[in-house]
Amino acid sequence: MEKNEIKDILETLFFITDTPVPVEKLKEIFAGDKDVTEELLREVVNELVEEYKARPIELREVAGGFQFTTRPKFSQFVRKLFKERTMLRISNSALETLSIIAYKQPITRAEIEDIRGVEVTNVLETLLERKLCKIVGRKETVGRPLLYGTTTDFMRYFGLKSLTDLPSLEELNIEHDPTSGERLQDAETGEGGETSEGGENAETQEDVQEEHPQENEEKKSE
Repeated sequence: MEKNEIKDILETLFFITDTPVPVEKLKEIFAGDKDVTEELLREVVNELVEEYKARPIELREVAGGFQFTTRPKFSQFVRKLFKERTMLRISNSALETLSIIAYKQPITRAEIEDIRGVEVTNVLETLLERKLCKIVGRKETVGRPLLYGTTTDFMRYFGLKSLTDLPSLEELNIEHDPTSGERLQDAETGEGGETSEGGENAETQEDVQEEHPQENEEKKSE
């Protein structure tokens, strides 16, 4: 198969998909042609990346794969085209919870609450519904609490190639209280001051919700 033909096929695949396509998947697609190696596929993909640098859309590596995306400077026009479509809005409190999961994963709910100092059950449920985090197992400790981690959708949402692209903890100013280990042990054994659901420190599902752009525009005009 000629290189230009491979490029045309790859460009077509990237165009029709709405999720990042990893090189491993491309290898499966071309498995019937022994001449199409992983090295050749990566070479062609890189050529496409370079070619699209001069175009309104770009081919980006995100969440472990490659995908066509629009450039940020055109975002206002894209929003107008899709103003009927709901958009995901994340509050600062939910973003902080998600950040803790990203940096500390796998992590339990009690450990998240120990760092944040508030009850996060509702926020976690909504993050799970939005597929920004997922249950990755159970911790081998008292009660075997659930462990949470981030998802591919999380990396897509924030435009990350991998978790190594996350900014440093110093930049986000997320620090762990040195005395939190004792509180964590109390929370897991049920002896500490774990905030009950719906208490003063509880956060609600409103921290992560869908927002309707058109409704917001109408409110602004009133």
